[in-house]
Amino acid sequence: MNKSRLEAFSDGVIAIIITIMVLEIKTPHSAEWKDLLPLYPVALSYILSFIYVAIYWGNHHHLLHTVKKVTPSIIWANAHLLFWLSLIPFATAWMGENHFAAHTVVLYALFLMLVGGAFTILQFTIVKSNPYSPEMQVALKRQQRKALLSVTIYLVAIGTTFVNTAISGVLIFLVAVLWFIPDNNIAKALEA
Repeated sequence: MNKSRLEAFSDGVIAIIITIMVLEIKTPHSAEWKDLLPLYPVALSYILSFIYVAIYWGNHHHLLHTVKKVTPSIIWANAHLLFWLSLIPFATAWMGENHFAAHTVVLYALFLMLVGGAFTILQFTIVKSNPYSPEMQVALKRQQRKALLSVTIYLVAIGTTFVNTAISGVLIFLVAVLWFIPDNNIAKALEA
């Protein structure tokens, strides 16, 4: 399989994930502004999830640019990532529909942690299958440190959910901020 086919399939799955999420926002049956107010938890969970899916799409794009040879293990590691990403719409809908109740936030954070773990597995699989320059190895190690920090924050978010879901929400958003700006080190290493 060539790299462009893997990218196209992944892009298609991610586009479907976003489409499924937006379909969970139900249109009010009246045209009054006040009728939009009850939708704020659903809209807020959608916005947060859209940001996360977009972050993973961007980082996935950068990571796949480093691939020289696609192997069966890369295909399966990529499918593993897409599996966990595909569960984000469910967790998003459940969390928004239930106004960020504790169990819904735990599941959401757990799924995000599993998506992060799957991304790390994909990265390790790609590194194992493709020889890299020392610059690229350094760039990928920096991402691994960020991934470890993210998992730690997710675990803290899960732990604080039963104390205060707002704190958990802030922690989950903090991870999104951490990854929001793509790491230019991979692009620089590719140019080297």
